[in-house]
Amino acid sequence: MRIKAAVQNKVARSLFSIERRNAARAKAERARLKQNGEHVVEYFHEAGDPYSHLLVQLLPAVCERYDIDLRIHVTAPPPDWAAPDRERLNAYARKDAERLAQRGGLSFNDPGQQPSASVLTEANLGLTKAAREGTFLRQAFEIGQSIWAHPVAQKDVLSEPALDVTLNQAAMHRDELGHYLGGTLYYAGEWYWGVDRLHFLEARLRELGAAKTQETRFLFPPHEVERLSPKASSAERPELHWYLSFRSPYTGIVAARVKAIADAFGVDLKLRYVLPMVMRGMQVPRKKGFYIMKDTVREAERQGIPFGNSVDPVGEPVERGYAILHAAIREGKGFEFAQSFLSGVWADGLDAGSNSGLKKITERAGLDWSNMRSFLGGEHWRAEADANQKEMFDYGLWGVPSFRVGDVAAWGQDRLWVIEDALNAHARQQQEI
Repeated sequence: MRIKAAVQNKVARSLFSIERRNAARAKAERARLKQNGEHVVEYFHEAGDPYSHLLVQLLPAVCERYDIDLRIHVTAPPPDWAAPDRERLNAYARKDAERLAQRGGLSFNDPGQQPSASVLTEANLGLTKAAREGTFLRQAFEIGQSIWAHPVAQKDVLSEPALDVTLNQAAMHRDELGHYLGGTLYYAGEWYWGVDRLHFLEARLRELGAAKTQETRFLFPPHEVERLSPKASSAERPELHWYLSFRSPYTGIVAARVKAIADAFGVDLKLRYVLPMVMRGMQVPRKKGFYIMKDTVREAERQGIPFGNSVDPVGEPVERGYAILHAAIREGKGFEFAQSFLSGVWADGLDAGSNSGLKKITERAGLDWSNMRSFLGGEHWRAEADANQKEMFDYGLWGVPSFRVGDVAAWGQDRLWVIEDALNAHARQQQEI
């Protein structure tokens, strides 16, 4: 292993280990008990954010179930680095929130556009007033419903300087604590974004004895794909497109589940590799990288997936990996190599930037290293990566891992249920023919 890679591996294993996280949790709890303090949960709400609108619908129940001091912050939108393609991100967020609402029995309908500046100004005036007066939980949902039902104002509402100060102060506080998005909860050193991470906070509060009821079901339980049974093959085999990046930790924990779904439904799995965001000129600041890694650790732990003994493959190691992946796909070993690479750099501590590390990754995928190494340094894979990225963008996606079946596309390792639903719908259609 190269010296730089060895140092990266040592730092990553220390910073993102479950042991370090648990020690930090225990320290925070000792400090709370010493001060006889409450369980303080901070919530950051963004008026034009559909994920905030979903989460605020569950917060009253959170307060009923758990002995917490919920502190509300109405915040400004995320900075440009956190939303580098804001229009595409907003459009996808609305569609994604509508899916989440339907799955969880919540309320959100995508109006097809973002609320206007005037609508948001008026809404934020109401939200900040409610937060000051202690009526936020009673009023936030109704304000949000109005925002999304009437996204264009009938009259212009001028910007309020005092309001801007309040929103920016909340954003600065969020930044100091280490996050950048709305619809987020912060408790004792850890972040929980959106309704699909609420169960992690609930589990933590229960472990600390903060539950006020005997309820065992989470307010928004994680979707599990369990015991997939093989479906009868149809004459028309749909394709499952998997947009992946070797540098994505979330991609690193999803490979086996993608293959299980493809096998269960008898579909053709198509690997669509794209360059990582930072290699496309996009910013991934330290706080974003830290949140993603810590969140991936939680997700991997919950699902029993090895993760954390990592060597970041950004840069040349990714390019070396794609050079071989391109050839492996043509030999019918694309998935085997992708899975070996992802587990290698995110769970097994292998340095894909070294020949010894990449050789091990290649050979355990059933490929001949002496043949595959001849592809290193070539540019043969780059045009396909560019085409995959364009296709991903064309379907309204801009991050990985993403997935597509027909015209149904979803982003995130926690959105495989969208693909499963699409494949089930396809299977039902075939049975009716």
